[in-house]
Amino acid sequence: MSNATPFGKLPDGTPVTLYTLRHGNLEASFINFGARLTSLKVPDASGNVADITTGYDSLVRYLADNTYAGAIVGRYGNRIANGSFTLDGVTYQIPQNDNTNALHGGPVGFDQAVWTTEEIPNGVAMTHISPDGDQGFPGTLTVTVRYTLTDRGLEMDYTATTDKPTVLNVTNHAYFNLAGESSGTILDHEITIPAAHFTPATEALVPSGEIRAVDGTIFDLRHNVRIGDHIEDDDEQLKIGHGWDFNFILGDTGPMKLAAIVRDPLSGRTMTVSTTEPAVQFYSGNFMDGTMPNRTGGLYPRRGGLCLETQHYPDSPNHPHFPTTVLRPGETFRSTTLFSFGGE
Repeated sequence: MSNATPFGKLPDGTPVTLYTLRHGNLEASFINFGARLTSLKVPDASGNVADITTGYDSLVRYLADNTYAGAIVGRYGNRIANGSFTLDGVTYQIPQNDNTNALHGGPVGFDQAVWTTEEIPNGVAMTHISPDGDQGFPGTLTVTVRYTLTDRGLEMDYTATTDKPTVLNVTNHAYFNLAGESSGTILDHEITIPAAHFTPATEALVPSGEIRAVDGTIFDLRHNVRIGDHIEDDDEQLKIGHGWDFNFILGDTGPMKLAAIVRDPLSGRTMTVSTTEPAVQFYSGNFMDGTMPNRTGGLYPRRGGLCLETQHYPDSPNHPHFPTTVLRPGETFRSTTLFSFGGE
């Protein structure tokens, strides 16, 4: 069962609620504004507990946040080039909120919605109904994320249905720092991503359409790599991303598979991410600008957290050879991502 407490009100008076789940030595908190993960407390190798995800202690801070901290992003997480795509012969235009791109569903995406919430065994289920034409997307979309905390860890289960053909790419945008959310940068973290290919980006930060092998390149993260080792290398792709900000290909949609393992050598905390999604966006917090207040009275630094956004590929509606993100009436979108924790 969860513990529900008030978390302030939006400017229009809509109340926001904080839900806290506890299981064993894990604790996770969420608010229904953006269906956000606000806190995730995990022990280290010595049993010392720390919050490992960036977040704020007030709704005012979340209203001012521009990093999507902990939020469910959609309808289309990541970028759509020029905010435009064609589906069944009809072209749709999404507002451009990332230079020429539509990012994370446009300027008023799922991160800005107040989700309807109900308690479920070991967790909470949050649902949002996005009306036909919302941010330019077709179809009335009903999407639910079920957050549960169990012996397995923190699980996020997504379902969605629509009454017209639409596109969907929904994910969670939590920032993790396994040393503790106010402990500095993630440059000393070590990461493994078992991906043989990634999708290179253009100068506009959208996929070029190429599927590129990681063999013999700094993008080969299949073995443990310190995040800071190559982040400033003289590499065209790293310069485009301002560091790590790339879509790594994991395999077919559907079966549960390993997406990433992250380790903090100082605390000994490890985080393993598994997913049914075909890819994961590894983002090293390059656009954190040093103005986000942390929970200890300071500021989150640039690269103070990393994201592992399990997903379909960015800009898939404009690349027919990418796994499809089309959802049609009568179909149910399903996706699961599991975050497991340990210490060594």
